[in-house]
Amino acid sequence: MTKLLALATVLTIAAAPAVASPAYKCQGDRVEKGGSTQFTIRRSGGEFSVEKGGSTKAKVVKRNSKLVVEVGGSSKAEIENGKISKGGSSWANVSDAQKEFDCDGDVAASLWVLFKLGVLP
Repeated sequence: MTKLLALATVLTIAAAPAVASPAYKCQGDRVEKGGSTQFTIRRSGGEFSVEKGGSTKAKVVKRNSKLVVEVGGSSKAEIENGKISKGGSSWANVSDAQKEFDCDGDVAASLWVLFKLGVLP
């Protein structure tokens, strides 16, 4: 019986899905993948821009209590109270973005939006 229990435990552990770590990690003002810088975050006060190869891809600006992700001067999404919304509708949670981007919530959410919109990578 003990051997059967031990075998069942091993099989349960082996069958459990692995928790994948985010492919992208923030290191200071850099966003890295596999140790190589992919994007740069330029901060100014509570706002920041996302750059790739020296080119600004998006700006994240503060409007009232929200952060607004802008591409080419046009609002694409809003981040507020742990939620990401697009066009006034809930799109995702910041925690969802942090599963893909190991960064603070605002940066992770902004990068998530930019990937979903095809602005990045």
